[in-house]
Amino acid sequence: LLLRLKVRDEIQVDEASPFFERLTGKISTDHLQPGQLIFAEMGFWTRLYRRLRRVFDVVSSLVGMALSLPLMILTAVAIRIESPGPIFYTQERVGLHGRKFRIFKFRSMRVDAEARGPVWACENDPRVTRVGRVIRRLHIDEVPQFFNILRGEMSLIGPRPERPEFVEQLEERIPFYSERHLVKPGLTGWAQVSYPYGASYEDAREKHQYDLYYIKNQSPLLDAVTLFETARVVLFGHSSR
Repeated sequence: LLLRLKVRDEIQVDEASPFFERLTGKISTDHLQPGQLIFAEMGFWTRLYRRLRRVFDVVSSLVGMALSLPLMILTAVAIRIESPGPIFYTQERVGLHGRKFRIFKFRSMRVDAEARGPVWACENDPRVTRVGRVIRRLHIDEVPQFFNILRGEMSLIGPRPERPEFVEQLEERIPFYSERHLVKPGLTGWAQVSYPYGASYEDAREKHQYDLYYIKNQSPLLDAVTLFETARVVLFGHSSR
């Protein structure tokens, strides 16, 4: 019947998985088969684009640091005035091929925020300082990660790097979660602009489906859309916690 509709009636017939991808901008992990990722088409321009990513990352991080320098100075002064402790905050994250690195951020929480161990941030988190709420809402706390991009630990666009403590748990509960480490983590990404800030396993699972879509469909066009959406999120303060 489907063949008849396609050949005789010239009706477009699509497989469920590709149609779901185009419709939602994510890849469902419920029935995902490795072949859907392995045999994804990769043309000459895709291979060239991936080889030039590092050049784009270096240039964009240098420009970003130069443009944000006055803002970084003001943020550093505000943090120093409001609460005791370091201006910058470093935290171990999991990057490309599962290698661990330390991510740089402006400190937005009290120094004793994790005295009882690592926990996910939650809405209206009482550990966040007054300055921290502002810089988190505007995503200014992420600006120091341009240093991570320069060092080659991160890319401008990619999955957000997660903490090792959470990665071990998420890999046990979310199918294909380790595949996100096939690419460098990003300062921004398709999942960040497509789904609100997550603070649960279900949120992590949902965002991972957007990360898989990006890993499979990386392109200059998708990067451009991600950067445009990132600017919109930053300007209107969405998806911050």
